[in-house]
Amino acid sequence: MVLSGLVEKIGRKTALAVTLAATLLVTACSGGSEDAVGPTVALDEGVVMNRGNGYEPNTLDPHQANGTWENNIIGDMMVGLYTEDADAKPVFGAAVAHEISEDGLTHTFKIREDMVWSDGEPVTADVFIKSWQRILDPTTAAPYASLLYPFKNARAISNGEMPPSELGARAIDAKTLELQVEQPTPFLATLLTHYTAFPVPIHKIEELGNAWVRPGSYVSNGPYVVEEWRPNSQIKLVKNERFYDADNVAIDTVYYKPIGDVSAAFRAFRAGEIDSNSCSQCYPIQQVNLIDEIMPGVKRNEVILSTTYLTFNSNVPPFDDARVRRALGLAIDRDILTEQVLRAGEVPAYGLTPPGIDNYINNPPQMAEADMTQEERLAIARNLLAEAGYDESNPLTINVKYRLAGDRRQIMVAMQDMWKRVGVTAKLEGKEPKVAYADYRARNFDVADAGWVADYNDPDNFLFLAKSDTGPINYADYANAEFDRLMTEANNTQDLDARAELMALAEAILLEDLPIAPIYFSVNRNLVGLHVKGWNNNVLGIQRTRWLSIDESARKKY
Repeated sequence: MVLSGLVEKIGRKTALAVTLAATLLVTACSGGSEDAVGPTVALDEGVVMNRGNGYEPNTLDPHQANGTWENNIIGDMMVGLYTEDADAKPVFGAAVAHEISEDGLTHTFKIREDMVWSDGEPVTADVFIKSWQRILDPTTAAPYASLLYPFKNARAISNGEMPPSELGARAIDAKTLELQVEQPTPFLATLLTHYTAFPVPIHKIEELGNAWVRPGSYVSNGPYVVEEWRPNSQIKLVKNERFYDADNVAIDTVYYKPIGDVSAAFRAFRAGEIDSNSCSQCYPIQQVNLIDEIMPGVKRNEVILSTTYLTFNSNVPPFDDARVRRALGLAIDRDILTEQVLRAGEVPAYGLTPPGIDNYINNPPQMAEADMTQEERLAIARNLLAEAGYDESNPLTINVKYRLAGDRRQIMVAMQDMWKRVGVTAKLEGKEPKVAYADYRARNFDVADAGWVADYNDPDNFLFLAKSDTGPINYADYANAEFDRLMTEANNTQDLDARAELMALAEAILLEDLPIAPIYFSVNRNLVGLHVKGWNNNVLGIQRTRWLSIDESARKKY
């Protein structure tokens, strides 16, 4: 089945001829990467794309992943019942039909007959069920298991209160799957595009255990499969010829390059060593004018459903005091950060849910001080700190852990100076993102710099971060009974308008307690070569290689 957003297929013979020409040109004209028009590739690799990907993944197991840099790779190899089209909207993947009962609690999926793993084994309804049971099994210790809590009994299974066999899912036959949910779930289609809901090759896991993720053992059901993984160098994916839509996949080989240093990534892009670099901070702020001047068209900033925020460890005094949390949040001048430091279209955030999200009210709640001047906010912050016992005679010193990514150190130093204005000394500790997030999940922090990119287009995906039963990714360990009650009621409400109002009431409570202090709504600062076709900006910031193609005639040296 050919899905919407399909890119024009490039024939293999044409691709090889173009690649040969490009290779000969590089060989004849280049003494190194500085002069290269494009990367030299082996002829049998076909059409090749090199993608900058920010960071080295911890894993390619969908049940252990937790970063966008892992999602980029895994989402090229695996598809769930639904997958993303070229605009990152949900379309059928493994499924070809989806029926919903009148009460919204039973979903029946028909799985495509030609859906197989890359080793030829069929993908069946039972594979999905066993995969979901695996991710929810507490022994798996999956960081994002809570995303599947809408499934019937999923929460109880994840908490060890029920065996995985009690999951509300059954195989009617080999290609028909029935899934029960705890409450009407209007965002189920987009949730099922997320890697937590992907099937995994149970037959390989039963044979090899965790070693199934190694190149040569890994089997996939999507457009690509991993062939090579050189740690801290590259991950090579090759086209899965058994993918149901393989004839319409134009790029044969994808290299993902973990280039965490934003300046190094920028140099690699200019040298033609990578065709794109896609992340929240993929070019140095200092190079904005240069890019516009000599590289027009390659800067592809996209406003996405993403919030950058501070989170406070409520288990550690004084961050168990809402007055302290609020003071620290108010001291940050969001206008200066977005307009003078970031300068890529980021929007000051006084609420957790980003603007433009589906299934929400038109004017979501904001912090009470949103419309004040920064001087007024600073005055309130000083008063709150004084009430909590902190002043010139007893100044507050805080430890702030942050992600060493892109321009984050520059951002955190700016925030450090802002806290000084209310008498707070901040000690900064930068960590590689995957290390920082592991510390956040382990509650090994006092104040943490974090960010959340939507897994599915619904306010539930942001507000669930503060539910008391969310688990490791409720970094603040926030627990408010009324917030939980409103969220539960919202998710039991089929009327979308009424549901949105209930979630807005819940968010208002969150913004009063402020375990999470929103800072700004994020923008992906992508660099995309003019020769890369089919790249569509979208609110989820997802561009699967399946929908892209390479026009060698448009390749330029920057």
